[in-house]
Amino acid sequence: MSNIVAIVGRPNVGKSTFFNRLIQRREAIVDSVSGVTRDRNYGKSEWNGKEFSVIDTGGYIKGSDDIFEGEIRKQVELAIDEADAIVFLVDVEEGITPMDDEVAKLLRKVTKPVLLVVNKVDNAKREQDAFEFYNLGLGEYVTMSGMSGSGTGEVLDKIVEILPELPEIEEVQDELPRFAVVGRPNAGKSSFINALIGEDRFVVTDIAGTTRDAIDTKYNRFGFEFNLVDTAGIRRKAKVKEDLEFYSVMRSVRAIEHADVCILVIDATRGFEGQDQNIFWLAEKNRKGIVILINKWDLVEKSTMTARDYENKVREEIAPFTDVPILFVSALTKQRLLKALEAAVQVYENRKQRIATSKFNETMLPIIENNPPPAIKGKYIKIKYCMQLPTAIPQFVFFANLPQYIKDPYKRFVENKLREIYNFEGVPIDIYFRQK
Repeated sequence: MSNIVAIVGRPNVGKSTFFNRLIQRREAIVDSVSGVTRDRNYGKSEWNGKEFSVIDTGGYIKGSDDIFEGEIRKQVELAIDEADAIVFLVDVEEGITPMDDEVAKLLRKVTKPVLLVVNKVDNAKREQDAFEFYNLGLGEYVTMSGMSGSGTGEVLDKIVEILPELPEIEEVQDELPRFAVVGRPNAGKSSFINALIGEDRFVVTDIAGTTRDAIDTKYNRFGFEFNLVDTAGIRRKAKVKEDLEFYSVMRSVRAIEHADVCILVIDATRGFEGQDQNIFWLAEKNRKGIVILINKWDLVEKSTMTARDYENKVREEIAPFTDVPILFVSALTKQRLLKALEAAVQVYENRKQRIATSKFNETMLPIIENNPPPAIKGKYIKIKYCMQLPTAIPQFVFFANLPQYIKDPYKRFVENKLREIYNFEGVPIDIYFRQK
């Protein structure tokens, strides 16, 4: 479980550069989810042993400059609602603008920790100019330069300092698997859960975004026992009008981080859109099991689009991680819902499986011997030994004499062979090459 830090501020103060600085502190966890526009707006950061998720609200704002003010106000209100801490970024070159004042006004009312960061401070004169930001009434500020990176350490120190303590989660050995039902607003997540549980446990309406908090439901039927997590609950009607794209991602972040398997519900009538992709990559980067359900399949004109065409299109969008179960369901007619559950349980089992080292070597080494990595500069790469690491998610290490010369295409080849032999459907796997 990790805290969520939201970066807010008006356009062009350097939010994206700052965001990239934050998430590149540690290569191991760094990767951010990309939508179709490939705008980077979600990542993980770690500093002094504290891990947190970072959301750059700027990536979600659509429209031209004149409608920005309303949009920014919405983003700030959402960040206030959903994040654990807020970083307010301002630009020393432009000084305080009316829009900064607006944002500050909203933030002054908040009980959550707010950190004011003055960006583009790269010399002593600008250090002096930054004094003006005391006038925003948010107290102390930190200065930095997103471009050169100076001051990033101080900013991270401050963020880690203001993050609220997370409740300790008791690790229970026989804890039930957690299946999170995720997807964009109105894809039919709550209807899917209601159809499974057989009672209207959630309020289902036709207004997008009527669901508010993640709710866990213990599910025990047909021999399956697990917790179903719906990113759901009841939402205040006043909030329904807002742009829900950013909201649904923030909601999904929490649900995904705490799940074992993510059941991604897609609205068949709308297709696999950018937002669905965002949520898919979010689950993949967090190394969770994934099942994709194409819901409302009963509403699709079958003459125009067959299931196979539809499935191929989705697989193109999620490449290179295409080894994922895709099922066509209808929460309304209850078509294939149990199949969907069986698929999720199977993915959970796949994610948990352990392969004995001796067996793994017997299987993989002959394949590698017959298809060795290409020689580089006359040097031959030999892989002599491999094993699965004792981690919560499937990770494999191959020991080689010259691991630094093994390129991505070969890594993919090894992963594909592994997937052909062992069932890792729906499960992201990590493959490492190390010095033997």
